[in-house]
Amino acid sequence: MGSRGTWWARLGGLLGGVALAVVVPVAAWASSGPGQLVLEVARPRPRRGVGGFFAALCCLFVVGIVVLLVLLVVRRRGRPPRR
Repeated sequence: MGSRGTWWARLGGLLGGVALAVVVPVAAWASSGPGQLVLEVARPRPRRGVGGFFAALCCLFVVGIVVLLVLLVVRRRGRPPRR
């Protein structure tokens, strides 16, 4: 596959992923009744205390792993292949 074909495949995959990321939640929201969303927003939520801190810490850990993997892939791509 040529260079243009590779970029078109990447662009198509990116646009398809974005479209699914938008369409699927919208379809799920549209299938529920309009009153449910209003009631969920208006309902007071209990305080979780330290749970928010651990959730943020977990999120940062996952983001760090993803960044590390991307850096490893980018650095590996610059090297010549092994024989």
